[in-house]
Amino acid sequence: MNEVSVARHQTRRVRHETRRRKLTVVKSELLTPKMLRLEFTCPDLYDFVSASPDDHIKLFFPDSGSAKGVVSRDYTPRAFDTARGMMTIDFALHDSGCATDWATGAKPGDILEIGGPRGSAVIADDFDSYLLIGDETALPAIGRRVEEFGEGQSVTTLVVLDDPKDQQTFKTRAKWTPIWACRTGVGDDAALLRRELAGLHALPGDTFIWIAAEASVAKSLKGYFLDDRRHPAEWIKSAGYWIRGEPGASEKM
Repeated sequence: MNEVSVARHQTRRVRHETRRRKLTVVKSELLTPKMLRLEFTCPDLYDFVSASPDDHIKLFFPDSGSAKGVVSRDYTPRAFDTARGMMTIDFALHDSGCATDWATGAKPGDILEIGGPRGSAVIADDFDSYLLIGDETALPAIGRRVEEFGEGQSVTTLVVLDDPKDQQTFKTRAKWTPIWACRTGVGDDAALLRRELAGLHALPGDTFIWIAAEASVAKSLKGYFLDDRRHPAEWIKSAGYWIRGEPGASEKM
């Protein structure tokens, strides 16, 4: 029998049937000064699917200022247990906004409606190493990905924060190297992250690079790897999780 040749390092895209679900808050926990974790229960999670750590679900918040009386925001399902009907969502806290306002005021029994995810981009697990880069908004996806890596897999994370107190620790079987960069008020996130990346002179073997941050930052870093480091484009995934001055906006790249 002839063996079927399977291409390495392939990204598999999966579509999901989407529907709305209502989650009920059961616990609120401040993980760090700028990261709030809410745990929810929902009997309809038995068929919930999220095949990739950076999947997005829509969260629907009441907003008296909008025409429909509700606004939606994209968030990462940080963890979920379909058997127990449980879901965890982490909220990066900002000065204000419908999501931050709702999350900080949430208490057990409060209801939150969600939808999705619509699909997943499943990254191959056969790379020699992984480099995950982002800001506070990327931490839920980064944390979930680090925790889901297998025994001995090599992963480096580079995250920019306002304060060292916002650093997080993840339980993982992987060989995880965390790098934390703190803003000093001089320069922007892209420049700060580029300086940190300059210290990574050579990426080990075949490395998959994942980037999520403010759109202009993510675009700058993707360009850095493509133009300066000549990294293969198919081994990079980047996204603008937010756009400065445009609440609720994001950008795919």
